[in-house]
Amino acid sequence: MTVLDARALNRATLARQLLLDRADMPVLDAVAHLGGLQAQEPQEPFVGLWARLRGFDPSVLSELLTGRNVVRTHLMRRTVHLVTADDALAWRARHDAMLCRRVLGAYRRELEGVDLDELAAAGRAVMADGKPRSMTELSRALGDRWPEPGPRALGEMVTALLPTVQLPPRGLWRTKAGVRNALLSSWLGREIAPPAADGSDPVGQTLVRRYLAAFGPAASADLRAWCGLAGLPAAVAAVREELVAFRDERGRELLDLPDGPRPDPGTHAPVRFLPAFDNALLGYHDRSRIVDEAHRGLSVAGARVVLVDGRVAATWTVESGTVTVTPLRRFSRADRTAVAEQGRELASFLSDNESHRVRIAASAR
Repeated sequence: MTVLDARALNRATLARQLLLDRADMPVLDAVAHLGGLQAQEPQEPFVGLWARLRGFDPSVLSELLTGRNVVRTHLMRRTVHLVTADDALAWRARHDAMLCRRVLGAYRRELEGVDLDELAAAGRAVMADGKPRSMTELSRALGDRWPEPGPRALGEMVTALLPTVQLPPRGLWRTKAGVRNALLSSWLGREIAPPAADGSDPVGQTLVRRYLAAFGPAASADLRAWCGLAGLPAAVAAVREELVAFRDERGRELLDLPDGPRPDPGTHAPVRFLPAFDNALLGYHDRSRIVDEAHRGLSVAGARVVLVDGRVAATWTVESGTVTVTPLRRFSRADRTAVAEQGRELASFLSDNESHRVRIAASAR
């Protein structure tokens, strides 16, 4: 079985994630291809798409949100994701058990004794009028019946039990707005796809294929780390004959689509600035293909990172129009030039071309 080293896996990831060469792809198609973008920080997906799409116009993503083609909803790993409306409807039921399990894991004591079926029915009755509600408003409406759990636990549990979306203006370009929830089916005017009546798992099989298209080659543990679903071995087994297999340098089996791009490991990788919680990092259990173990924690700490030669080599921030880069290692002269050039482009994007300022701090020793 062919062994793929870390550099080969890195280049495959960059190709799948549209980070080797910016793609000429409609924004909606890019969101679908990537399997959504993590979006608990509402402005971060704009940077993620800027890094991936040639000539990205942020107003297009805003229009997709207001036009109900893209939605913000709790999905993979029970984090807020920006996904296409079609994927939200198709995938939500498959995530229901995981979403509830994760909330119960955080609020088991507060929710002890609460009948979840009764809570779901009451929450649906409150939201049936279609009026958007904040978490506080939703909890207040249910608090008389369930005063013990407290508003946070109640609100989190209801939005796990019921498929909801976070409505615009939250998530629009350069807009600050609180969370207002509505039922997914009400917002989109379409019903959520139910689980297969015959007990099969077509959604799970779709998730396997879609994951590999955006992240492969990858191990089953990587797939689970991306979606948070534990019950996918049967789905992997069902599509296994469609797939090809490799091994990494640790001996793990990696699966992939036969026609998935696996560029030559020597392929040039341009500098890329990634947003907080980018799935190029969080989409794997083993992140060694893109970040050194010493810096692995950056991916879950909300740091914005810079890829140099395809690997995490710096963090970045922006303040008053100036992009500041803090290297994690010493840059070569060529690296420094490339980082500065891409940083100026980012500053221009974030400021509507009013600033091109970039500052590179002293290199880490």
